[in-house]
Amino acid sequence: MSERGLNTVSFAGHVATSSQFKNLYAEGMGLVEETASYLDGPGRQAAKVLPRMASVLYAAESMRLTTRLMQMASWLLLQRAVNNGEMTRDQVLSEKSKVRLDGFNVDRSAPGWNDLPEAFRDLVERSLRLQNRIAVLDREVYRPQESQAFVPDNQNSVQAQLHLLHTVFGGN
Repeated sequence: MSERGLNTVSFAGHVATSSQFKNLYAEGMGLVEETASYLDGPGRQAAKVLPRMASVLYAAESMRLTTRLMQMASWLLLQRAVNNGEMTRDQVLSEKSKVRLDGFNVDRSAPGWNDLPEAFRDLVERSLRLQNRIAVLDREVYRPQESQAFVPDNQNSVQAQLHLLHTVFGGN
């Protein structure tokens, strides 16, 4: 390991305990509440009048959406617990192995996708963007310590950290 690698600062670890995390947490939990309200109210009504193909797709996508949101909420709650000192990093590592932050993609070309209510499609899109931001932060915060400490001499570590921050907080 180079001496330069020993002095590398992990911005991701600091971001996870910052006011930006509080905003991410609020956004995630807000999206969970907004989605539940939509699915129990306007979404239920809208689903009743969908064409058959769109109705089947709506049922499948609403299950994927709620699963995706519950996985993200679990991660956010675990991160909040470690930030507040309620759990150790090792405890969180053990628990977060049960959390999936990938593999919930959407086929926008599926028959019936364009017939789905616009508000529903918006919730799906927002959940996917949030999922991506959380997955990037998760990889940076919880990657093995050895790879956090070592920065190859040929890698621009400042540029890599700026890219991470842009990915997590830049929106898309």
